[in-house]
Parts: sequence; structure tokens; C-alpha cells
Amino acid sequence: MVTAEQTPGTRLAALSTSAVSDALDRLGIPGQALGIAPLDRAFRLAGRAWTVRYGPVGQDRGTVGDYIDDLGPGDVVVLDNQGRLDATVWGDLLTTTAHGRGVAGTVIDGVCRDVDRSLTLGYPIFSRGNWMRTGKDRVRVEATQVAVSIGGVRVEPGDLLLGDGDGLVAIPVSRAGEVLAAAEEIERAEDTIRRAVEAGTPLREARRAVGYHDLQHLTGRTS
Repeated sequence: MVTAEQTPGTRLAALSTSAVSDALDRLGIPGQALGIAPLDRAFRLAGRAWTVRYGPVGQDRGTVGDYIDDLGPGDVVVLDNQGRLDATVWGDLLTTTAHGRGVAGTVIDGVCRDVDRSLTLGYPIFSRGNWMRTGKDRVRVEATQVAVSIGGVRVEPGDLLLGDGDGLVAIPVSRAGEVLAAAEEIERAEDTIRRAVEAGTPLREARRAVGYHDLQHLTGRTS
């Protein structure tokens, strides 16, 4: 049961990406970010998207941005670098600043560097990998707080993001209530199955009892 004290943020943080992924499937929402993984499998993040879109430099070198000073607790930095692997858009100074400001984590469709700082501080970064080559004079901030693409998923400012060892999912803020409720139902069902199996019930019977094979469908469910 959801209580009045449970905000969308606290409800999201209590879930797994697997349960949210199944809920997204049930509701027909594309939200699983392909190829985006945590630097450390123990990393978790949950929060609201604060977006930055990068593009290649032109004759005007542009800037990699000082946007980090505008973020705070509950925000997740979402950097769309078009999946580039040849130039980073996140490093030591940004990690240190974000951690100090209580930022919930960083998501990059691209790569980061200075990973030791992230691991030492326990600051969660989800990306396509890491490489040392700077993005200065190679990429520039084109826009902030606009719709971006992360792992093939559209992410808008304020959308909810959840990351764990299995990857990253994005929830449109306008559908958050539906997705969270469905994910919570799915997790309860799987917990019920797990307890039954641990008590000696055959898996097929435990699954049948909660309508496991229909959990991802809006229609035809038996529970």
C-alpha cells in the first residue's frame, strides 16, 4: 500500500530497473536505455532528469558548460553526446562538484573520464564507458533543459530516471503514477513467488498462483 509520505522519488528508489522495465512494457512505453551501464555494478541512482545536449564544435569553439552549479539534490545530470566514444563530457571536477551539491548521479550517452574519483566518492555514473580524451574543443553545449536521447530513449527535463546494476530506465513524468504502480505490483508478485519457492513450492505452481506470465500485459492477466 502506498502511504501519503511516499513521494514518487522514494517509491522509485525502492524499485529495481527490472520491475520498472516490465511495467514500461505493460504500458507500451519505450524507456529502457540500451547500452547505458554503471561504472560500478553497485551504483544506484534515482531522480529527476536535468538535461544537456552536446554537438560538435564549429569555428566557434563553444563551451562544455558550467551548468553543474544549477543542480542540486534529487537531480540527475543527463548528457546527450550522441553516443560518441572519442571525447568525454564528464570528469573529475564535475564529479567532485556534483557530489558536493548532492546531485543524484550522472547519465551519459557517451563516455566519461577520471573514473577513480567517481568510485572513491561513490558517485553514480551511468555511461557507454570511459576514456581519457577531453571533449574540450571537440564538443560544445548546444542546449540545456531540452529533450535529449539516451540509449535510444527520449528523455525530457523532469522525467524520472532509475539506474542499478542492470542498467537505466526512464519514465515520462506524465506517466509516473501508472508506471510506479505497475512496477510495485510486479515486484510484489515476484516476492510472493520467491517466498513460495524458498518454502518448497515448485516454481511453475508459484508462478501460476500469481499469474506471472501475464504480469507484463494489460489484458488477459489472471491476477
